[in-house]
Amino acid sequence: MTRLLTTYFIGLLFGLGIAISGMANPAKVLNFFDFAGNWDPSLIFVMGGALVVTFFGYRLVFGRAVRAPVIGEQYHLPTGTRLDIRLIGGSALFGVGWGIAGFCPGGALPAIGTLNPAVLTFVAALVAGILCAKALRNLTNPAAAKAPRPQTSPKG
Repeated sequence: MTRLLTTYFIGLLFGLGIAISGMANPAKVLNFFDFAGNWDPSLIFVMGGALVVTFFGYRLVFGRAVRAPVIGEQYHLPTGTRLDIRLIGGSALFGVGWGIAGFCPGGALPAIGTLNPAVLTFVAALVAGILCAKALRNLTNPAAAKAPRPQTSPKG
């Protein structure tokens, strides 16, 4: 029950941050990317704040003597360091989609509660894209699709 409540609280805090910062408003996001027109630089502060919190958060968590999370048995950190076509292509596709739609998954998911048709359409397209990407991966590399995920360990 503690895990469920903590997860709920973290999600609520994240959603409130997205809503208060304006990142759930596609017009604000699109204006951030519109350098030649009605540029709104205010999201720089949101992103900068996130970087500062992440920077100090990682140092706080991984600087502790106890290297296990409060909820869970271990941290799940990425182990890959290669820059491959999947990573670069996926990042580019994410950025282009964000610039076109004005939504990223982090901003759209908390906005589902508004029942705005644009949000619901975006989330439906997001889910369809995830399913298509998984199906494509299964077709092109069936062994990787069936392989178990590697266990990760904390890095300090």
